[in-house]
Amino acid sequence: MHHRCAVLDDYQGVAAASADWAALAGEVDVVTFAEHLGTEDELAAALADFDIVVTLRERVPFPASLIARLPRLRLLVASGMRNSVIDFAAAEAHGVTVCGTESSPTPPVELTWALLLGLARGLVPENAALRAGGPWQSTLGADLAGQRLGLLGLGKIGSRVARIGLAFGMDIVAWSQNLAPERAAEVGVAHAGTREELLSGSDFVSVHLALGDRTRGLLGAAELALMKPTSYLINTSRAAIVDQEALLAALHAGTIAGAAVDVFDEEPLPADHPLRTAPRLLATPHLGYVTRGNYRRYYGQAVEDIRAYLAGVPIRRLEP
Repeated sequence: MHHRCAVLDDYQGVAAASADWAALAGEVDVVTFAEHLGTEDELAAALADFDIVVTLRERVPFPASLIARLPRLRLLVASGMRNSVIDFAAAEAHGVTVCGTESSPTPPVELTWALLLGLARGLVPENAALRAGGPWQSTLGADLAGQRLGLLGLGKIGSRVARIGLAFGMDIVAWSQNLAPERAAEVGVAHAGTREELLSGSDFVSVHLALGDRTRGLLGAAELALMKPTSYLINTSRAAIVDQEALLAALHAGTIAGAAVDVFDEEPLPADHPLRTAPRLLATPHLGYVTRGNYRRYYGQAVEDIRAYLAGVPIRRLEP
């Protein structure tokens, strides 16, 4: 039986060169989609004739209503080994196997520090001024050494961010609902007793939590108001952890010194979205995982997942 495979959100046109798709030749025709399919109707129409779909991270939701409209779908491969936007019960009910791929924690750690340093030293406005013939030096950089970095989450990514902060000579504190003081001590950082303590005492706050019922909207207007007016917020985790309207209000009011975000409630971000023009904001288009090495891992293992499925022995199966 011949199969058709759709690769979604290949914005840069790099999926084909990131893996040996020829390993599927003769069995699977691979079609890439460079443009984001933003609605269920668009997805249902575009994917109706595909047996296999490869999707990036949690970019495209697959609720029960969409899965029901894709009668040919038999294999869904999502990059990463966790996914909160796939209805696994519906997939099982419709005979759809869901598999994942490994994902390196290194790229989001590196981007977190790129954003933090960019904020601290005003790299974007300084570069823009230099290129436009503007003022020579217009910002006053924030120091890192001796300053407090508060980490919301100390898992695979947060712990790596912490170690780099220690190398900069920063005072690191961490908090999450499940974080034990012993775990913080293992990483060499202090344990914040409460979220409020972390927010009010930190010069930089960086979010590294998984999105779930307990973390959705974790930072709202009341929490952002606890931050010092000289402090910065960095979010490379999930947009919904930080209330977007509350963040916009804080940026416009100047109640925090600035923010850097790589994740958004709606992606790609609409051209007229207020975050595109918000003051004191450094924003990147969800680049946390977008590196050559990670894409080779994603797409290379997607090919492995497809081959294993066709052989009747699915690997890296995802569960809710």
